[in-house]
Amino acid sequence: MKQTCGICPRQCVLEEGQTGFCRARENRGGRIVCGNYARVTSLALDPIEKKPLRRFHPGSNILSVGSYGCNLRCPFCQNSAISMAGQNDVPWREISPEELVLKAQALRREGNIGIAFTYNEPLVGYEYVFDCAKLAKAAGLKTVLVTNGMVLADPWLELLPFVDAANIDLKGFSQTVYDAVGGDLETVKTAIALAAARIHVEVTTLIVPGLSDGAEQMRAQVSWLAGLSKNIPLHISRFFPMYRMQDRPPTPLGTIGKLADIAEESLTYVYKGNC
Repeated sequence: MKQTCGICPRQCVLEEGQTGFCRARENRGGRIVCGNYARVTSLALDPIEKKPLRRFHPGSNILSVGSYGCNLRCPFCQNSAISMAGQNDVPWREISPEELVLKAQALRREGNIGIAFTYNEPLVGYEYVFDCAKLAKAAGLKTVLVTNGMVLADPWLELLPFVDAANIDLKGFSQTVYDAVGGDLETVKTAIALAAARIHVEVTTLIVPGLSDGAEQMRAQVSWLAGLSKNIPLHISRFFPMYRMQDRPPTPLGTIGKLADIAEESLTYVYKGNC
């Protein structure tokens, strides 16, 4: 029997045994589940600033975990080896929610404050993230998401009470940019707005030459963010040739500086990334 996935705006309609666009969610036994549940491809203790989160427990570390799959197709993806992968394309190992929380607790002596779901798009593994976040909260650990924000409002609102902070990618401030990556700007804006009203949120925008480097686009973006809160930190990151976009040069440093100057007219905290 066909079932519709209710996590992201793609709302893939899947036959029994079929996997969705994200390569992680599937129809199994008449239910949509994350096929990548507890399947970990990457695990590392990172500085919190690497997420990047600059104004959430600075100086601390966080256990960072990734799986495989993503519901976007960014041609400039920096983690394409796992984000564009399925279960047969990349090595993984199973780590249950209970085991992951125990690992995080054991690292407290090394400055660990919790668990960050990152590297690939964590919300395609929604159920795993949810189960881990509930256990982490009960153990007094922080939960952090590094996400593209392509999530529907209902599952997002159900998860947020168990999340402490998120860095949300805002690929650009036009649907043209989102057409290039296979996403929906309004969905991401809603996710940012809902999260900013409930948890600590920082936003990252990668400045891709010829795609997301327009001054007027940045002016509109920071005006909208400031309408939520002038204190939402914005990371303006420099593009380097990656994945299927290796035909463009890195973003000129002057462009990053100009866009940061525009952002600082509206926002209190603006950071230049990859510079």
